[in-house]
Amino acid sequence: MKKFLFYILFFVVVTGFSQNQQWFNQANELYNQGKYDEAIKRYEKILESGQHSAELYYNLANAHYKLNHIAPSIYNYEKALQLAPNDKEIKNNMAFAKNMTIDAIDTVPEVGLSRFLKAVTNSFSFDGWAYFAVFAMLFFIVLYLVYYFNSSTARKRLSFVLSLAFLLLSVITLSFAFHKYSLDKNDKPAIVFSQEAQVKSEPNLRSIESFKLHEGTKVQILDTVNNWKQIKLSDGKTGWISSGDIKAL
Repeated sequence: MKKFLFYILFFVVVTGFSQNQQWFNQANELYNQGKYDEAIKRYEKILESGQHSAELYYNLANAHYKLNHIAPSIYNYEKALQLAPNDKEIKNNMAFAKNMTIDAIDTVPEVGLSRFLKAVTNSFSFDGWAYFAVFAMLFFIVLYLVYYFNSSTARKRLSFVLSLAFLLLSVITLSFAFHKYSLDKNDKPAIVFSQEAQVKSEPNLRSIESFKLHEGTKVQILDTVNNWKQIKLSDGKTGWISSGDIKAL
């Protein structure tokens, strides 16, 4: 019975993958023929099936870009970068898409220790830092055992010093892991999808308009109250925008 269920599950997975691959090939062919609307529908079918990949989001973004769909193209380039953060081709194409946006928002530069700490923390993922911490702790244990059981004074001194160094390294990398987790948890980007959206001083329609945003602008979500999102721009400005005007990444 278990084998029968396994074969059924295997068949479903293989069939689903084969169908998605067929849709992906069809979408690419339609894209090459300049039928961007039809290509988008095929790419979105794959997403609806639960399959995600940087290549899929990248191709979908390219199709939207060809149709001058500012917000969807930037949104999907951002999704592709989440899965392939170091891909230069995705970054280059997203730069072209961002040139179509209206809002020119400055970025408040981070300086000093804060900038350095953030740069180092983002050099690896949370899992990467965690693996480093585990390996450093294993080396500490091995070296400490060498120190404990060794009779040679010179070797005991060397293994003791090295074990302390790896213990310190384990603590440092673990700290970076938790810092990375905190950064990722607080990072809640979204893209403005409305052609023009009012940003209010408070989460209600009667409040004063603080400023306007246009499609394709990237914001950070800080809070949610009913159908309103508190957002922050890269220049530090904050305000409240209708939830329907943005789409979280």
